[in-house]
Amino acid sequence: MSFVVPPPVTPSLAVAASDARFPIRRVYCVGRNYADHAREMGAHEQADGREPPFFFSKPADAVVPEGDVPYPPATANLQHEIELVVALGRGGANIPVAEALDCVFGYAAGLDLTRRDLQARAKEKGHPWDMGKGFDASAPTGALHAVAQTGHPRSGAVWLRVNGETRQTGDLADMSWNVAEIIANLSTFVRLAPGDLIFTGTPAGVSTVVRGDVLEGGVDGVGSLRVRLV
Repeated sequence: MSFVVPPPVTPSLAVAASDARFPIRRVYCVGRNYADHAREMGAHEQADGREPPFFFSKPADAVVPEGDVPYPPATANLQHEIELVVALGRGGANIPVAEALDCVFGYAAGLDLTRRDLQARAKEKGHPWDMGKGFDASAPTGALHAVAQTGHPRSGAVWLRVNGETRQTGDLADMSWNVAEIIANLSTFVRLAPGDLIFTGTPAGVSTVVRGDVLEGGVDGVGSLRVRLV
């Protein structure tokens, strides 16, 4: 087969203790999956304590390894969001909650970098969030750890430090929707497939970062990453 332009390289992530890499097909993100973060972003309290999950996407090539990450253009308010990242080795549609964890290849720690000023303006006008969330290098992610190494974590600290100062702390047990529920719910909207990544939401404490800042974060029992904005 020939192409009229060179085909893009398949984005991928390193896999811990392996020379093989994980190819990235699509990147889904869960919004406001920790109640404390939902409140800091202005969400109203739900009667049952759980806001229904909603999803947005980032381009596959927005995922970059830890290390130096370029500070994006067109923003004066770049913010960090540390998250558990789920990598799917199997997929499907309308996946039952009881079978959802069978789809997981592994887990990683990742950052959902957000141009908050662009996102806020888009929300005010009812416009899409794409330029606030899906820009180049907006999803730095650490190495994936296979389920055989981590199991399926249901609790564990989620944390982030900026220049050594703690900014975010939370626990996986505080997620409004757990990993199995997220996969099952998302699969009612799209057919999931091997190579999909799901960013599962962030705890409270998101704040502004600037060029030169060093961000160190992780999920206990899963992994960590270190990023310098350049």
